[in-house]
Amino acid sequence: MKKLRTHEEARAWLGYLGISVSQWARDNQMNQSLVYEILAGRKKCLRGMSHNIAVLLGMKAGVMTDRPGRVTPGAPERRDTDRRDHERRAGASA
Repeated sequence: MKKLRTHEEARAWLGYLGISVSQWARDNQMNQSLVYEILAGRKKCLRGMSHNIAVLLGMKAGVMTDRPGRVTPGAPERRDTDRRDHERRAGASA
């Protein structure tokens, strides 16, 4: 198994490649601010896009995910109309 990089090593690796953090984020279609947060060591990279960034930078073993972070498995997506319907029903019963 490959040795995982620390956030400092990942930043140095980008410098070795001659790629800016911004360019790397654009090339990999990742959120630039989130990449900076990860390279500064301020994110845990547990799920979602931060997980994917850490995997691509060699900071974390794992596979890429297409699932967003912080989503309860099996929970239906909430729509704005659901909120409005709830408020309408709550107001009618008051």
